[in-house]
Amino acid sequence: MDSLSKARDTQLNNIQKKTGKSIEELRFIIQESGLKKHGELRSMMADKFNLGFGDASMLVHYALGSDGQTAAEASNASLEDLVSEIYGGPKAIFRELHEHIMKIVHSFGDFEIAPKKGYLSLRRKRQFIMIGPATNTRFELGLNAKNLGEDDRLKAQPKGSMCDYKIVVKSINEVDQQLITWMKTAYDNAG
Repeated sequence: MDSLSKARDTQLNNIQKKTGKSIEELRFIIQESGLKKHGELRSMMADKFNLGFGDASMLVHYALGSDGQTAAEASNASLEDLVSEIYGGPKAIFRELHEHIMKIVHSFGDFEIAPKKGYLSLRRKRQFIMIGPATNTRFELGLNAKNLGEDDRLKAQPKGSMCDYKIVVKSINEVDQQLITWMKTAYDNAG
């Protein structure tokens, strides 16, 4: 079992302990709810079982088979295939920026890459960076690191979000020493 599957299985086991329900029971609740949108299903599971955003989102994706990891396993797609899909069409303009940032992050040391729907989650013991195009015209980094200080680029996220900060990156020129320091701090804290 690879480390991504192990991490997913650990999270699913923790969800079962928190809810007192098996994954099959939770999947049945999701499927029988009549709700169709991911956000509605996530909110329902979070409210009904007091799950955090990440656990509820992962559970819904897993139950519906819509998370990047499950989809990749089912299709036998490579990481390169998934990255090409994320940066396909109008989002292709961000591929060079993605590669530049990934080269920097790889210089920090070892980590896992968990493909998600529309972005990559970079993980050590826990997620430290979310990287990908937020829209066809906006590229974002999500960082998990506390107390990075004050900076106009750092957009603090509400408690319970998938990351502590989001940063819009418009070009390779904005990948400066400060951004690299924030990414390294997130990497170090995750490990």
